[in-house]
Amino acid sequence: MTKLILNFNSKQSKSIKNPKNFLGGKGANLSEMGRMGLPVPPGFTISTKVCEIFYKHKKKLNNNLISQIKKELKIIEKDVSKKFGDLKNPLLLSVRSGARVSMPGMMDTILNLGLNDKTVNALAVKTSNGRFAKDSYRRFIQMYGNVVMGVESYHFEELIENYKLTKGVLLDTDLDENDWDGLIEDFKRTVKEKTKKEFPQDVFQQLFGAISAVFLSWESNRAKVYRKLNQIPAEWGTAVNVQSMVFGNMGDDCATGVVFTRNPSDGSNEIYGEYLINAQGEDVVAGTRTPQYITKKARKNAKVEEPSMEESLPKVFNELKKILKKLEKHYKDMQDVEFTVENNKLWMLQTRSGKRTAKSAVKIAVDMVKEKLISKKEAVLRIDPNSLDTLLHPTLDEKSTINVIANGLPASPGAASGKVVFTSEEAERLTSMMQDTILVRVETSPEDIQGMHAAKGILTARGGMTSHAAVVARGMGRPCVSGSSEIDINYEMKTFKTSSMEIKEGDIITIDGSTGRIISGSVATVKPEISGDFSKIMTWADSFRKLNIRTNSETPKDTKTAKDFGAEGIGLCRTEHMFFDEERILSVREMILSKTKEDRSTALIKLLPHQKKDFIEIFKIMSGLPVTVRLLDPPLHEFLPRTDKEINEVANIVNLPLKEVESRIDELYEQNPMLGHRGCRLGISFPEIYEMQCRAIFEALAELKKEKIKSAFPEIMIPLVSTEAEIKIMKDLVIRIASEVQKEHKLKIEFMVGTMIELPRAAIKAKDIAKHAEFFSFGTNDLTQTTFGISRDDSGKFLNDYLDNKIFSIDPFISIDDGVGDLIKIAVEKGKSQNKNIKLGICGEHGGDPNSILFCSKAGLNYVSCSPYRVPVARLAAAQAELKNK
Repeated sequence: MTKLILNFNSKQSKSIKNPKNFLGGKGANLSEMGRMGLPVPPGFTISTKVCEIFYKHKKKLNNNLISQIKKELKIIEKDVSKKFGDLKNPLLLSVRSGARVSMPGMMDTILNLGLNDKTVNALAVKTSNGRFAKDSYRRFIQMYGNVVMGVESYHFEELIENYKLTKGVLLDTDLDENDWDGLIEDFKRTVKEKTKKEFPQDVFQQLFGAISAVFLSWESNRAKVYRKLNQIPAEWGTAVNVQSMVFGNMGDDCATGVVFTRNPSDGSNEIYGEYLINAQGEDVVAGTRTPQYITKKARKNAKVEEPSMEESLPKVFNELKKILKKLEKHYKDMQDVEFTVENNKLWMLQTRSGKRTAKSAVKIAVDMVKEKLISKKEAVLRIDPNSLDTLLHPTLDEKSTINVIANGLPASPGAASGKVVFTSEEAERLTSMMQDTILVRVETSPEDIQGMHAAKGILTARGGMTSHAAVVARGMGRPCVSGSSEIDINYEMKTFKTSSMEIKEGDIITIDGSTGRIISGSVATVKPEISGDFSKIMTWADSFRKLNIRTNSETPKDTKTAKDFGAEGIGLCRTEHMFFDEERILSVREMILSKTKEDRSTALIKLLPHQKKDFIEIFKIMSGLPVTVRLLDPPLHEFLPRTDKEINEVANIVNLPLKEVESRIDELYEQNPMLGHRGCRLGISFPEIYEMQCRAIFEALAELKKEKIKSAFPEIMIPLVSTEAEIKIMKDLVIRIASEVQKEHKLKIEFMVGTMIELPRAAIKAKDIAKHAEFFSFGTNDLTQTTFGISRDDSGKFLNDYLDNKIFSIDPFISIDDGVGDLIKIAVEKGKSQNKNIKLGICGEHGGDPNSILFCSKAGLNYVSCSPYRVPVARLAAAQAELKNK
């Protein structure tokens, strides 16, 4: 039987089938680094299975687990010749989380555990360094007080800041042993005031409190939000790593740092990172002190004076450099490494695959293929398709007038403009009102995760390139400028000042995460240039995928963009979108408000040239490729005038009294338009509408044929079909109009007629419908709505409750639900049994979702169709689906 708690050196960890699932990412990698002979402080991992037991056992550690932990502790004591709670040579511990996938900043960490009023003196005597011992103790009270006892960390920070002001010093490192003595008493008093409890002196109470707190942090609000955003299942749980402490804060021959084996922003093959002398790890990632550069080259490029690690600790730097090479070769991926230097000895605290921007992910994958570290298949599988979004969106137009008001560190590339907000809540509030925001914070904490996701960009006054803000922003694809010491933030007044101006909440600024610039006002953007590496990855992806990728588009601009991104046709051309043009909407309204077929036909004749012109342009761009044109789908009331001015305008055009127009608008009103008079039901009631649209399509094709211009291949799609009779009547109409146009122009036009499967009945009766349909396109937006009986527009009010209660693991409008998936499978099987050559595709929003694309690949569809900017995402996801299915 597998033990639930494993020492890093345990031979058993080598035989575990999926070590990351059981030991978590951190535990599995610490164990592996130990086996590679790297300097790892002794410790043990409490597995993810224990997390499951903990939650089942009323969120408590049972006696069996407590005795196992104590047993493992004895092994560490033996390894380091120190004793936990000893008054001569005390063992101190770090307690850290370690989920199976990296969740930077989301879970809790506690350092220096095992210190109390007595062991702190023993540590001072043992190390002959009273300042270090007291500094470590105050850090422990601060962390434990916050993480385990729930005291907000700003209470402790305020005490330190006030103390420094009184003493007239700038840095924490300027405080001496006596200063820390005073602050330790202040900290303990604060804990007592806020919690009505004494700070625990029993070291075992500290340990079990810390382990429980790490397990509890798995269900913290910030962790839940992060899991939701990154589709991480709640049932995975977290592991806990208990490790002997090594100290970077004992003096000037000590340091701590975070380093990446390659640059996570642009992918260049050079060490990238930061360190601090005489500090602990939290100082680097929390951004409480601005760190220094690891390499001399990075320091010179940044034009800063403080020496790099390469210059101040050259021997240790060279050892670190060799280890980084070894780790990258072993894991065959860019690594994000945490280390500590204690009295000139290097210790490795963590390695994991580093979070990176999309640009860097593409470059690293291509470079590693060139370096023969990985294969092309591995390169394609390594890139998160969703991350490509950030590569395909615009950057700042340097030709614009740019008023730079301050600078910071270029922490996450891309540019964003928006209203300044100082809280996550305000970012979420304005985003829900469709307003763009820039979240401005002194430093971000994991509590800001929702605001960071809601905002278009993030700006912080403190923190380096590896701070929480930088890592999380890169992972989300949000532009971020961090560590801007040139801005002074006042939360109370809701302003920030630069040397030249004051910016208030609600003012618009632009940040450039690629250069670190903070700019006043909004700045125009330019279309991104796609790199050669990106094209290479796409070419490799195309060589592996079988699914075709189309786009949803009805404008020449979107069609061209999609084709440039590699779209192989249009899977959904929504003809109603062409009606909303100012010039056309009046004719549409005239047609709708007409009482007789003749009047309707008069209005439709006005619309015909416009529709024809649109189709000519689209068919030209998609030369030789299929274009699926959906005939009018939405209910007519969507086109009706709403304001008095619009109603008057229409009344004049149709030459009807105002009262009569208003009465007609009331007549067309529907209680539930989504299930009302729409789709093919309109074609049955008003066939002249579909006749006009078909004529526009076929005349556009005839004109292109006459001009000897190669056209697209049209697929005419009848929407919202639920019965065989509907598709038969509508197909006959399409064929009749096609025959008329062919006769008039004396030429032959090739085309197909099919339908959208978006109602459960259509899926169940697909065999009958396939007698008349040459293709099925699954409209998964409506199919999801009608399967669940949920309105997509209103679901936002309660979907979060369903996710929180684990009824849904993901929003069914983002990823195809398995019930909707079953209906698609039924329709595929029945459709193919009637017509083995039937063409099958999907054109809902799900067409750009990698998980849904994996489903489509398995279900045997021929293509997926998505929005233009999602085309490269879909190309890559389709390749990954094919490789995963093998």
